[in-house]
Amino acid sequence: MERRVACVALVGLLATALWGCDRQKSQQSAADTYVRSVDVWHAKRVARLTAPNGWLSLAGLYWLHEGVNRFGASKSNDIVFPPGKAPDYLGSFILRGDSVEVRIWPGVDVRCDGEPVTRRVLRSDADGKPDVLVYGTLSWYVIKRGNRYAVRLKDSQNPALRQFRGIERYPVDPKWRIPARFERYDSARVVEVPTAVGTVAKLRCPGRLVFRYRGGIYDLEAAAEPGDSSLFVIFADKTNGEETYGAGRFLVVDMPTAGDSTFVDFNKAYNPPCAFTPYATCPLPPPENSLPFRVTAGEKRYGHGH
Repeated sequence: MERRVACVALVGLLATALWGCDRQKSQQSAADTYVRSVDVWHAKRVARLTAPNGWLSLAGLYWLHEGVNRFGASKSNDIVFPPGKAPDYLGSFILRGDSVEVRIWPGVDVRCDGEPVTRRVLRSDADGKPDVLVYGTLSWYVIKRGNRYAVRLKDSQNPALRQFRGIERYPVDPKWRIPARFERYDSARVVEVPTAVGTVAKLRCPGRLVFRYRGGIYDLEAAAEPGDSSLFVIFADKTNGEETYGAGRFLVVDMPTAGDSTFVDFNKAYNPPCAFTPYATCPLPPPENSLPFRVTAGEKRYGHGH
């Protein structure tokens, strides 16, 4: 009888051990799947960054003054394009109030949407998709920041593209995928934040993300436009300046489709464009989004930053 009881107990222990092993294997499998998904996400992010028209292709940012702004490779122009990439004289941008017109020098083959351009009023990025002008490996378009207009230049053969060697990251850790609650405001707030070029950006924030970390409760202002399927977050933390980019990092969070539950996944925290180029106009983190702890997840600082 005692032997039978012992056998039953042993079988029970073995069953419990096997169940525990299966559960551990299942948890490890889920963790491995999650790590692979973040790696795939980051590979796509790097592909966008290093595309011929990605952020690493930025080759210039030129602020326009009222009136005529001549441009080309000659140093006698108001706007000097990279030497060897363009003729000495390409044409002129004429800024009058909120209108920017381009006039191309006769005989220079500049195109927009494949069609030759001689004279054209240009749409800026403030009007949706901007008009992109192309000459050789160069492309450029008008951006609006605050009340100022500038020309953003890209080069599909920019040296920064050839010199790119990848972005160092913290090891992917599932603990940094933190459950969060999206608290919607009665009406969207407009949060004004400074930018890397000294202008002021306005973020439309329909709510905030609230989450727990090590016993504390924290929140982040989240930006989105009507109809967006995701929330955009600019945040700072205690790693900035030493291990991560000094001006903070960006994060995209899934918009809750039902209820208010989502995840703040810091493993997908990424460097803003101004970490890679001096020609970006990145918004900086609002004071409300400065976290009082170290977020050892996501991308680390790229090179020496800007």
